[in-house]
Amino acid sequence: MLRAYYNENVREAGLDEVGRGCLAGPVVAAAVILPPDYGHPVLNDSKQLSRTQREALRIDIERDALAWAVAEVSNEEIDRINILKASFLAMHRAVDQLTVQPEHLLVDGNRFVNYPLIPHTCIIKGDAKFLSIAAASVLAKTYRDHLMEKLALDFPHYGWEQNVGYPTPLHKAAIREHGPCHYHRMSFRLA
Repeated sequence: MLRAYYNENVREAGLDEVGRGCLAGPVVAAAVILPPDYGHPVLNDSKQLSRTQREALRIDIERDALAWAVAEVSNEEIDRINILKASFLAMHRAVDQLTVQPEHLLVDGNRFVNYPLIPHTCIIKGDAKFLSIAAASVLAKTYRDHLMEKLALDFPHYGWEQNVGYPTPLHKAAIREHGPCHYHRMSFRLA
């Protein structure tokens, strides 16, 4: 059972990112503030859910959250500043877009760069422990999957509609055969 909060009576935003290990496309992060008494029978770490469950949950989360936001950092920015800094930047951009100011940030993972004037707590495997982080993981994953499916229409040989940019054998073989495109992360080992 996922926990509703880390600090009771504090407005918390859960943060998570997706796409760090991909060879192409942006890294995407989401921030979600859920009502303090929120519960959901299916909400869990997005990796534990089917695509159908994630899509249904996305609708529920966007409807039920006090505030939510999704942000991305492009592959060009990733190449310029590195993937770790880009992941933190995507999370900061998501917090920047929230329409309700959080008092505390719950961050999935073990490291984070301080967000100005808002304390944070890093939670390893937080998307499987806290509802707000799980909700952020669902929003980030569904957003990025849809984006990569759209990009796949213009670049069908990379198989992004299936691998969403991750380094699958098919994706790597397509890079070797066709070369990288402008959505690939040139600072990554591509093939």
